[in-house]
Amino acid sequence: MIVAGISIACTSTGTERKGSVPVGVSDTIAAKAPADKGKQAPAASMTSDRKAKGGTLNLAFVGDGINDAPVLSRADVGIAMGALGSDAAIEAADVVLMDDDPAKIALAMRIARRTLRIVHQNIVFALGIKALCLLLGALGIAGMWAAIFADVGVMVIAVLNATRALYTKDLTQN
Repeated sequence: MIVAGISIACTSTGTERKGSVPVGVSDTIAAKAPADKGKQAPAASMTSDRKAKGGTLNLAFVGDGINDAPVLSRADVGIAMGALGSDAAIEAADVVLMDDDPAKIALAMRIARRTLRIVHQNIVFALGIKALCLLLGALGIAGMWAAIFADVGVMVIAVLNATRALYTKDLTQN
């Protein structure tokens, strides 16, 4: 089962499986020479055949050097190691880890999932309250104050709910 939706992960240095197992990556490719980085795995991910067939094969590339920048920009998810990474790799990547630990990818995935859950909660809550207020207003039950609460009050509650995304200490212990 692929939890994160990433099928292939490439890393230009280091160990293959260090950060891939907690994220749910099915295959990893590691320690590629600069000339081979753009050939093997990115070609598997970015072919037009895969897109035409509606395939779900996704490629995450992890790199930190200037040789990694072209592949980081072509990959479905480019992850740069920012502490010692080159500026070109950081600019080309979708995600920049400020720590040179590939295991932090799993933490970033957990934070992203929680943030997306909070966004969905806020959308459902806001639309639900506004629909309820609209229905009650059409029936003549809700007045102007209900409309103000449906607008401003729901916005304040949604912002307060969104602040839960700032607290990630419980996610770091997994």
